[in-house]
Amino acid sequence: MSDNRPSILIIEDELPIRRFLRAGLSAELYHLSEAATAQDGLIQAAAARPDLIILDLGLPDGDGIDVTKQLREWTSVPIIVLSARGQEQDKVEALDAGADDYITKPFGVAELHARMRVALRHAAQYSTEPNPIFTSGDLRVDLARRSVTVAEREVHLTPLEYRLLAILIKYAGKVVTHRQLLREVWGQGYEGENHYLRVYTGQLRQKLEADPTRPKLLQTETGVGYRLRVEE
Repeated sequence: MSDNRPSILIIEDELPIRRFLRAGLSAELYHLSEAATAQDGLIQAAAARPDLIILDLGLPDGDGIDVTKQLREWTSVPIIVLSARGQEQDKVEALDAGADDYITKPFGVAELHARMRVALRHAAQYSTEPNPIFTSGDLRVDLARRSVTVAEREVHLTPLEYRLLAILIKYAGKVVTHRQLLREVWGQGYEGENHYLRVYTGQLRQKLEADPTRPKLLQTETGVGYRLRVEE
C-alpha cells in the first residue's frame, strides 16, 4: 500500500505549520517530505519528483512565487500555495505564476485535503487521457467530440462559450485568473477586458446551471477569477 501513496513535498519554513501538516496528512496515507527553504525545496522537487507540492510564499531565502516560476520551467506537478498573504493581488500573482490553488492561513486540514484530492485527480486524468470525458454532477463534456450534455440533455454552445468551458475544464478544480482566461480564450492583448468574462460566464451559467442565480458549477473567486467545480 505504501508504494502507492502520493508523494507530497512541503516547502514551508515554519516548523509548527510543518508539524500541523505532518499530523494531518499522514493519516491520509501520503508519503511526506519537507523543505524549509526555497533552495532545498527546488532541489528536493528535482530529485524526488513529488506528485504534489505544498508551498509557502514567505520563505527565508526567496519568494514562493519565484519558486513556482522556476518549477514551471520544467514540471507540471500540482502546486498548492499556503500563505498568510490574503490580498487578491497575491493570489493572482501566485496563480498566474503557475500555482494550481491558493489557501490562506489559517486553514483547515479538511479543506486542504479536498483541494489536494482535486489537484491529484486532475493531474492523473490529464496525464493518462489525451481526449478525456469530463464530468461534474449533471455536466458531461466529451472533449474529443466537442459535445456537451447536462442531465443527459444536449446543450448547444457558441464557439467562444465552448472555448471558455474547455479552458475551465483544462484547469478543473483550480482557480483560473481573469488574465489567464482572457489570454487563453481571446488571445494576447485582451487581458484587461474583464467584461468579456462576465458576459460569457453568465451565458454559460444560463445553459449549464440548474439555478444560474446561484451557480454551483462555475464559481466566482471574487477579484481573482473563476473555478470550475469538480464534484467528488
